[in-house]
Amino acid sequence: MAVISQKYLFGWKEIEDLGDLERLRLVLDHLPDENLMRRLERERANGRDDYPIRPMWNSILAGIIFQHVSAKSLIRELRRNAQLREMCGFDPCKGKKAVPSSHAYSRFLKKLMTRQDEIDGIFEELVDGLYGLLDGFGSVLAIDGKPIHTHARRPKKGEKPKEPDGRRDVDANVGVKTYRGVRKDGTPWEKVSRWFGYKLHLIIDADYELPVAYEVTRASASEVKQAHKMIPALKERHEKLIESCKTLTADKGYDDGKLIEKLWDTHGIKPVVDIRDMWKDGEETRLVSGARNVVYDCRGTVYCHCPATGERRVMAYGGFEKDRGTLKYRCPALHYNIKCAGRRRCPVAGAIRIPLNENRRIFTPLSRSSYAWERTYKKRAAVERVNSRLDVSFGFERHFIRGLKKMKLRCGLALLVMLAMALGRVKEKRKEMMRSLVKAA
Repeated sequence: MAVISQKYLFGWKEIEDLGDLERLRLVLDHLPDENLMRRLERERANGRDDYPIRPMWNSILAGIIFQHVSAKSLIRELRRNAQLREMCGFDPCKGKKAVPSSHAYSRFLKKLMTRQDEIDGIFEELVDGLYGLLDGFGSVLAIDGKPIHTHARRPKKGEKPKEPDGRRDVDANVGVKTYRGVRKDGTPWEKVSRWFGYKLHLIIDADYELPVAYEVTRASASEVKQAHKMIPALKERHEKLIESCKTLTADKGYDDGKLIEKLWDTHGIKPVVDIRDMWKDGEETRLVSGARNVVYDCRGTVYCHCPATGERRVMAYGGFEKDRGTLKYRCPALHYNIKCAGRRRCPVAGAIRIPLNENRRIFTPLSRSSYAWERTYKKRAAVERVNSRLDVSFGFERHFIRGLKKMKLRCGLALLVMLAMALGRVKEKRKEMMRSLVKAA
């Protein structure tokens, strides 16, 4: 918390209940920002102090909590609301004159952009705090990339890049995301989404729906390449969290053989990543190496063919054998008590073991054909809910942000508020409300 040392003759808590301001109080009390405040104050030193560092910082956090889309909107609220001014730390004796100008906020935000590493440090500290308080925090992670439109105009075709002038956005570019599927009648469909701006790459805890790592890039940045960087970086900063992580789930945009291999081989995390059908020429199944009558499809379902009738049956998943690095599949006739005319001639003596190296994209430590894989993959929707909260409650659906540095700062501040709110409510025994930004206590 950016502690305000000055004392007032009265406090608003003594006059009336805080109401919505309780949310601000919660964030200010549990945000570990003291080191950042001291560095900023030392940097200012004997310079002009018309608008002190701590009240300005607190008021910026208030702007995020109370969903102000611009500095001017926040300034109007501060001039109107004396209770909010005092809670942020502005001198009540100055009244409305204590409220900073829009130019003062612009200068302060530029200063904060140079302190992005320290803001990220606060984020890491909050993640560590939640890891120590929440059982199983980090055991199931989800990753996704969120498109964020810039407020700036997209350049016309053939238009030369402009020089940075504080108004234009020279960092943003065009992002493209393609969605494909098959309708119930078997016909394929495709949807192409384009936007001009940036992309927020987010790793969250899928059970508690709280962020544990983030990165902001231009819209065209590859999600897979960013995941290759973020996961080792997360291990470096939060080794215990990664060691306790059991699974990481993602959509088919992260379907990459090297990423899937690294998750299990390097970090011991079971990848639960949706798969793209990359088989050509209408290929439906492939023969398992060393087997005469066992095949698999691109979704990882394993089948056996009856030697007598040629009938194809789904084999029963028997679990992952870690020591051997194999998936075990049982004979359906034995497992489901089915009569099989070719049972005596079948080369599968009760079960078959398929090594992960048969196809690392298709065969993963948590079998794609298992119920556990399906249950875990459903948790991926948690990252979409977090993205929705960022849009609706944290103002990314309607904003005036231009420039990569400013966008990263704004994303970082929003995620700080999200984590500080959760940490505060857990510490104050209101765990059931930890994901809510809008509700007061």
